[in-house]
Amino acid sequence: MKIEVCTREFLYNGVKLPDPNPQMTVEQVRSTYASVYPDIATASVDGPEPVGEKMRYTFTRAIGSKG
Repeated sequence: MKIEVCTREFLYNGVKLPDPNPQMTVEQVRSTYASVYPDIATASVDGPEPVGEKMRYTFTRAIGSKG
């Protein structure tokens, strides 16, 4: 039996985001990318979903109305 470690991949709004640190939790990754993509702070997280040899997490922007 062979055990392989899958790498994580994050997807937001069609943009693939690399894993900044495999030791970080998904919430810590969200906080890291929130400075560049502010909508990630309130986005929902779907996954992990196996895609090839990677595990993909998808940040989906919360849809709401202003005003």
